[in-house]
Amino acid sequence: MTHRQAVIIGGGPAGLAAALRLREKGVSDILILEREQRLGGILRQCIHDGFGLTRFGESLSGPEYAQRFIDRVQQEGIECITDCTVLDITPDKVVTAVGRSCGLLQIRADAVLLTMGCRERTRGALATPGTRPAGVYTAGVAQNYINLQNIMVGREVVILGSGDIGLIMARRLTLEGAHVLGVYEVQPYPSGLPRNIEQCLNDYGIPLHLSHTVVDIRGRERLSSVVVAQCDERFRPIPSTEQEIPCDTLILSVGLIPENELSLAAGVELDARTRGAFVDEHHQTGVPGIFAAGNVLHVHDLVDFVSLEAEQLADSAAEYLLSGSLPECGLEVKAGQDVGHVIPQRISGTRDFTLSLRVRRPLQNVSVVVRQGGREVLRRKMRKALPAEMIQLPIKAEKLTADADMEVCVE
Repeated sequence: MTHRQAVIIGGGPAGLAAALRLREKGVSDILILEREQRLGGILRQCIHDGFGLTRFGESLSGPEYAQRFIDRVQQEGIECITDCTVLDITPDKVVTAVGRSCGLLQIRADAVLLTMGCRERTRGALATPGTRPAGVYTAGVAQNYINLQNIMVGREVVILGSGDIGLIMARRLTLEGAHVLGVYEVQPYPSGLPRNIEQCLNDYGIPLHLSHTVVDIRGRERLSSVVVAQCDERFRPIPSTEQEIPCDTLILSVGLIPENELSLAAGVELDARTRGAFVDEHHQTGVPGIFAAGNVLHVHDLVDFVSLEAEQLADSAAEYLLSGSLPECGLEVKAGQDVGHVIPQRISGTRDFTLSLRVRRPLQNVSVVVRQGGREVLRRKMRKALPAEMIQLPIKAEKLTADADMEVCVE
């Protein structure tokens, strides 16, 4: 068993940003463990542009954005082990991993940074009826086949779900010569960013059908058709609205789930709303010395926010490593009316922090209000608030008290 100051699980945008900030803060003994053969995470297959507008002030493709961090990590001499899978993390921060080049590793860490990202929800999670033919893919898998392996997944395509990856794949498939018959979304509103609705669907004449879902998948060896139907307000298919659509490919873009199996093994408590860990304003979980940020904590809509959040985590992790402790956070942050979730869930009331949240449904001309002990801390007026867009609010310490819980609501 070896000893390291900081072990980072995941070499995607969050892990790379956290490693660089730790080095800037004076932490020298850093190890990144990445299960893929290359660093960069999901960005390696996101060849479209639009990344980096917040972080770098310019539009980059996914590989370009990742490479900026990879180059700096290599320049700083931060140790990275790729093609290495973490098997287990214990509550006392012992990390067990196995890899082709490193064999079986056991590392006792002073701090563990969870930056594993998220995975896609599959057909099995939806329990969609029908046969099991070839031609049914999640959006990320289809993106990997086309962008990294140069394999075309199909020609007549139906997309279920209006998540951002699904919208981007609608455009990508169209550019590669496929015919995208439509995007079907069970919610009464799209779940992707407005700019992706405009640039990926409207610009290419691809129809978006809201309050619709796939109720049957047909075909033996290869998908031959899907049956779609309208849904009511409880997302139940409405009888006699079924329509059969001949196609050879079904792309699922039905949500992302934070990758938290290792977190559970470490004794980290998860939030049912975010599917990620309960964290305080330092991004520390309920297990001292274990921190979480990025998509493993809650699903982000922009990678720039992932990197910025990971840097905030690294600031706190460096303080923990260099001083041995962090201020106690005993105040709860509650999601109130029309707020889906909040990050962090606990605060100290003595420090500045950034509050991240999403609304439950599309709203117009509203105010996001933060209150503590009945006293208004912050109010931000918004012309439009959408579930697809994460809202971030900087909260100043001078406006807080250390003796009352906080509530966030929309009015």
